[in-house]
Amino acid sequence: MSETPDFTYNYFNYFTEIEEHFRRVRGTGLFLLSPLDWALIETWKNSEVPLEAVMRGIDAAFESWRSRKVKARMVNSLAFCTQAVLTEAQIMAGTVRPRARRESAPPFPLDDLRGYLERNAAAMPAGYEEIAAALRRLAEEAERHYSDLEALEQRLTVLEEKMIAAARTRQSEEEMFHSRAELDRQLRPYRGKMTAEQLAMLEKQYLERHLLEKAKLPRLSLFYMR
Repeated sequence: MSETPDFTYNYFNYFTEIEEHFRRVRGTGLFLLSPLDWALIETWKNSEVPLEAVMRGIDAAFESWRSRKVKARMVNSLAFCTQAVLTEAQIMAGTVRPRARRESAPPFPLDDLRGYLERNAAAMPAGYEEIAAALRRLAEEAERHYSDLEALEQRLTVLEEKMIAAARTRQSEEEMFHSRAELDRQLRPYRGKMTAEQLAMLEKQYLERHLLEKAKLPRLSLFYMR
């Protein structure tokens, strides 16, 4: 495999970096990641798969695909790279010492953070007033939280978990059935390439994402700041 560039890990750019790298390596211009792809990135993030391992895995998967004499179809999902990403993560876990955390400048301006929190508060529908109020308080205190974004991310994770729990109680049996059916359809080509644990994590992330989209609820994590 060709030498991989040195990817700089920016904690809050995890989603964007992976999306852009997959598009670039795929090499066909505009390409939209599917809900399954986004859920997969989230499972890697939550499993603390290094960004560099994901990038290397994408490169390795496409290099293998391009070396085939017969290509059955174009790569249309990030899930195609799952096994290569896990392999690279295992390699890095055994050969790379954890890097000391370095202080770095926040990846976005304070006003952007405050605006993000305010927009999410305003986007909360009826029945989620407690979440909206908590987000407005965080927006008012944005300057204080700006110096410790990881602590703020933990607070937002707690709020999002409460929001998901509330949305789940409002979901009908028919909606749950259709979400599961769509998940099974998208996952079918890749089930043999993932372990039971990986599938369980991916299914959870996908169903939660689908639930929030149907309920028209925003993602609260700083990873979704654009």
